[in-house]
Amino acid sequence: MNTRYNENLERYADLIVRVGLNIQEGQQVLISAPVTTYEFVRMVTNKAYEAGALHVMTDFYDEELKKIRLEKSSEEGLKVYPHWKQKGYIEMAENNVALLNLIAPDPSLLKDADPERVALLNKVGAEASKEFSSYIGGGKISWLIAAYPTRQWAESVFPGLEREDAVEKLWENIFYTTRTDREESVDRWEKHIGELNKRARLLNEAGYRKLHYKGPGTDLTIGFHQQTKWISAQFTNDRGTPFVPNLPTEEVFTIPDRTSVNGIVSSTKPLNYAGTLIKDFTLTFKDGKVVDFSAQEGYETLKNLLVADEGASYLGEVALVPHDSPISNTNIIFNNTLYDENASCHIALGRALSVCVENGNNLTEEELNDVGFNQSMIHVDFMIGSNELNIDGEKADGTLEPIFRNGDWV
Repeated sequence: MNTRYNENLERYADLIVRVGLNIQEGQQVLISAPVTTYEFVRMVTNKAYEAGALHVMTDFYDEELKKIRLEKSSEEGLKVYPHWKQKGYIEMAENNVALLNLIAPDPSLLKDADPERVALLNKVGAEASKEFSSYIGGGKISWLIAAYPTRQWAESVFPGLEREDAVEKLWENIFYTTRTDREESVDRWEKHIGELNKRARLLNEAGYRKLHYKGPGTDLTIGFHQQTKWISAQFTNDRGTPFVPNLPTEEVFTIPDRTSVNGIVSSTKPLNYAGTLIKDFTLTFKDGKVVDFSAQEGYETLKNLLVADEGASYLGEVALVPHDSPISNTNIIFNNTLYDENASCHIALGRALSVCVENGNNLTEEELNDVGFNQSMIHVDFMIGSNELNIDGEKADGTLEPIFRNGDWV
């Protein structure tokens, strides 16, 4: 590709290191990435050492091997997990490692796999990584999810283009939505995060106890405990260092009271879960729990997701994203949650985030339960926003105030 592409790629790597992970002098770094991304991993590694990293470790994997395992392994074989690896991850987390999870998705990789075998493999992995996941959900360490285009991903987003053109166009949109398509991308990100923090502060000052959602196929009410708070996707780890766990990000979010969700909600974008697309689905909630559901595509995958554990059929996150935002304005369905969730208001099934609770990382499990915290092995975001979505906030005295109209902030 051309010189401009190389410059943008350098800025993207720089953004990952300086804003996403915000690597500090003497800090260790762990990069988890598909083998196909090795050239970009080398670039990020170089940037990390320039930022003062003590040591950069890589943990490469191959999604095709997962597909082979699902096809060939016995059921007992699917239950085998390398617990030594999780022990190593926990040891690194205890030593303030910064974790980059670089994804290079193939949205249809497992479309023909047995949904029950996929669910079993995911459950085994989630159970084994539960302790390490607490470092992520609590923002105890710096971590980041960022994406790298694959041919399969690009072709799913731009099916009418030739392979190389599709990949190039996907890169162009990644650079645009991560604000790395121009100079001073780090400064632009600092300004953007400041605006998101302002939105979160205004929501906290308003003190809404409920949100009411109305849109095509959606009539939903979500309640909140007074001890929870709205935040942007800028966390502060246990060492006091700020970091941004998602690139890109356009959201402000909090957690609901797990038993205070009622009504029906309809998805507005496909959900890519475990290599399978779930499309045009609805969920009906009663006292927090999903009691009915439908899906035009991926029904069995959604069914297995909802029974992954007790908390999988309850909500763990509520996020507000304006329809008028960079990712949404591309008018592209990315078939990838990292991007699609930042083009749309979304909610998440499963595990809540303790960073959204005052002093959350120091509370016991019982104390978290008292504020409606949802416990689960999974955390799966799905998109419900559109230019037809209206949201009202209800205060403690019952007063209603408009928050979103036609998909955007009032």
